[in-house]
Amino acid sequence: MTKSTSKIPEVSLLKFLKHSIDILKNPLPFHSTNFEEKGDTFRLNIGFKESVVFSRDAGFLQYALQKNQRNYTKSPIQTVDVAKYIGKGLLTSEGELWQRQRKLIQPAFHKKQLALLMNKIQDAITSEILKIKTGVPFDVFPLFNDLAFQTVAKALFSGAITNEQVTELQDITENGQKMLVRELRQPYLNWYFKLSGKIEAAVDRSKEGREIVRELINDRRNSSIKEDDLLDMLLDARYEDGEAMEDEQLIDEILILFTAGHETTSNALSFTTQLIAKHPKVQEKISAEINTAKELANGDQMTFLKETPYTKNVIEEAMRIYPPAYFIDRINFQDDEFNEMVIPKGTNLLFSVIEIQNDERFWKQPDMFDPTRFSRMQAKDYSGYYFPFGAGPRMCIGNNFAMYEMVLAIATLLENFNIKQKTTPIEITPLITLKPKNAFLEFERK
Repeated sequence: MTKSTSKIPEVSLLKFLKHSIDILKNPLPFHSTNFEEKGDTFRLNIGFKESVVFSRDAGFLQYALQKNQRNYTKSPIQTVDVAKYIGKGLLTSEGELWQRQRKLIQPAFHKKQLALLMNKIQDAITSEILKIKTGVPFDVFPLFNDLAFQTVAKALFSGAITNEQVTELQDITENGQKMLVRELRQPYLNWYFKLSGKIEAAVDRSKEGREIVRELINDRRNSSIKEDDLLDMLLDARYEDGEAMEDEQLIDEILILFTAGHETTSNALSFTTQLIAKHPKVQEKISAEINTAKELANGDQMTFLKETPYTKNVIEEAMRIYPPAYFIDRINFQDDEFNEMVIPKGTNLLFSVIEIQNDERFWKQPDMFDPTRFSRMQAKDYSGYYFPFGAGPRMCIGNNFAMYEMVLAIATLLENFNIKQKTTPIEITPLITLKPKNAFLEFERK
């Protein structure tokens, strides 16, 4: 290729360093300003020889995830940086390892298999929802964080995991994420993080999580009880050669299910609940749908899920405005070209999902919370610019699990409580995922 890469506008290293403190707190305004000034794709220089290409070009993201996905892999952010804390599993692996693991694990997330987990999921949800305090401002994020972690724990281990072990795994996960955020947003301090032993300490802490999971696996193997949960499914799964997963790989996959399976769900539920609180008519409509669905379902959770399409639309709209996975990273194996932009091999790409999903070119009145847009539009009408679970072959394997869990959580919440109207703004904390900040609401018992 002979075309110049100068078509991609650049943001200087000096500007990056000048705004480094603001970027550490919240990088989104900095990126948004650059998009407005430079266009849909720009190159940010983060070192003398290091740069990242940021894009809010929906067509470019679709091209990288689907149309030419074979030339694009996850960047070292996930395959190296995240992997050192949670191992090499579906989220952090690539190539043959990823293909082998995806093929092995996929059946555990088929709808028929998930149906076996619904009662366990519902029990975990109900237990956590009933901890809500009424009549006082109540921060829903810790509640939903615990709920999502407990739900994954029950789906994986049934009743075999203790609250102490769940709490420990939560703490280890969050500790690793905080260190990783500092590494990614302050790359100029990585020499200090290494010399001071901060990275090593965080990695050592993550090893403690591995030992907790190893103990749970060994206890299950030594038990004669069949739980029909995700751990049983993973232990029973076999590769094409008839071999089972080795223990270290099994631990990697379980830790990734814990991390990916609770993180985005707790964030999405926190934002969804706040949006419901700001729109009382939406709350009324969900409550009415839940009452009707309960009568039709007669205790069958899968039927109930089919009969709550509006509740699902509410969650989808919340994830449009506040996508938990607000950036998607890729790196290209070979030189490539998209819309006359030349992309040299090895280019680090970060696609801004939050910009795409709030772009008025794709969404009518994007600032408006309108769940009915997902009932009016067909999936084919918005799939090119809606990526809450990614797209293409690497689309999140647990998307159905997450949606089922979130619908049941919102339904259980509004079956037991009314949410008082929220008038204060919804605040965010962008870390590895988009987290809520000051998510305080007031509840009253029904």
